[in-house]
Amino acid sequence: MTQPSPAQPSPAQPTAASRNGTRRPMHRTRPLAVPRPPAAPRPPTSAPAPPVLLAVAHGSRDAQALRTVLALLDRIRDLRPGLDVRLGHIELNQPLLPDTLDGLHGADAVLVPLLLGRGHHVKHDLPTAAAAAPFVRTRIAAPLGPHPLLVEALYGRLVEAGWDSADEGGRRAAVVLAAAGSRDPDSAQDTRRTARMLGERLGGVPVIPAYASAATPTVPAALRALAARGRHRTFVASYFTAPGRFASAAASAAPRTAAVPLGAHPAMARLLLHRYDQAVSATAPSEAVSLLASA
Repeated sequence: MTQPSPAQPSPAQPTAASRNGTRRPMHRTRPLAVPRPPAAPRPPTSAPAPPVLLAVAHGSRDAQALRTVLALLDRIRDLRPGLDVRLGHIELNQPLLPDTLDGLHGADAVLVPLLLGRGHHVKHDLPTAAAAAPFVRTRIAAPLGPHPLLVEALYGRLVEAGWDSADEGGRRAAVVLAAAGSRDPDSAQDTRRTARMLGERLGGVPVIPAYASAATPTVPAALRALAARGRHRTFVASYFTAPGRFASAAASAAPRTAAVPLGAHPAMARLLLHRYDQAVSATAPSEAVSLLASA
């Protein structure tokens, strides 16, 4: 009887070594990963235009006031090319704030007051103008003062007027910080705080706030009080954004050359942009958002 022939072995399957040393058929191994081609770069999307910086000046009959403010805005444009910078006045000069807002129909804007503290114009006039322009999405930035950059501008103007570092810490030198004045207690508080900061910047020299209207002491009264204390080397720091009637009155009372208004000092341009950036980053646009707290 013929023995059945043994089963023929099947063709050997390719094998691969596993991690424990045994071998397994190749058809059970995972295929090598084929790297995918890199994704095509997305087309760049254009970023939305930043809000307009709308500088709000008080206005003055002094022809130099408008020229000074325009020089300040040119300095801002140099620091931030491409930013839409515009001007509106509360009174006395063109363009008036409502007219500038009329030209911004449908836009976002930050109203940056060229005012040095919290007073009636900042608290009432600017929000009223913004509310009367519902077709413009507005924010209202904080006033310029108090702030260290403002103190740097005051210091720079005093040096131009003859202040010497040798006066710092002396017993004869003093400064009168001549401001416009306001019946609003917050405005007076802001001026006093700036006076303290300027005194620290001057090495502890007394800095007395004085006012051209609506508050006391007046600039002449402050100068007399300092002289009675033996402070005969006194300077008048002009706490005004631009020339005008009050700034001229304060300068005329100075015993020596008074510092000129802050104007287009480089620190002022940086401060305006700082207040603008604060307002942009703090809130989303609305019909009238106000950021009146000083920082």
